[in-house]
Amino acid sequence: MMPAARESLLDAAYTALAGRPWSTVRMVDVAAAAGVSRQTLYNEFGSKEGLARALVRREADGYLAGVERALATHSDARDRLTATAEWTVSSARENALVRAMLTGCWSERLPSPTLSAVPSSSAVPAQRRADGPLPSPGDFVAIVRDRAVVQLSAPGTPKSETADLTRSCELVTRLALSCVSAPPGEGGVADLIRTALSRQPA
Repeated sequence: MMPAARESLLDAAYTALAGRPWSTVRMVDVAAAAGVSRQTLYNEFGSKEGLARALVRREADGYLAGVERALATHSDARDRLTATAEWTVSSARENALVRAMLTGCWSERLPSPTLSAVPSSSAVPAQRRADGPLPSPGDFVAIVRDRAVVQLSAPGTPKSETADLTRSCELVTRLALSCVSAPPGEGGVADLIRTALSRQPA
């Protein structure tokens, strides 16, 4: 099956989820919305649980791609970390699956696949990846922190400086996640991040 058809099925599942609880989303409706047969849907994802895992995996990948874009947006390190935090908060506000993944709070309306890997017999590489472990909130903190450190470190940076940078990147990531759960007041995410970073070694 073409990757474009898989994306169409995932789009259809995401759209269906926006309108009703996952428990009432039917595979036949997802297939019809994507313009493929129900058998094609089952061939691609194996089951409704497989579809849920693939959808969560795609939204996680989309969020992390946005992190990479945010880190590449500015030349100043603090601006790049602020942009990353703002992306995290806006992404969680707009995407219920991203919010659930970042906070660990899965509402009854959402699919909530187990985060550990599940046995996979799929012949589809993308599905085998989706059947692997899904990131927990703690995993996201580590992934975003480590990607930020890589982007912001100059080649040959001493380890002592990298340790300070790592602490700053983790602080920003955790602050961003706290803003997802409890939205910041006046001044928003940017003010909060800049204040925190002004007290950190740059």
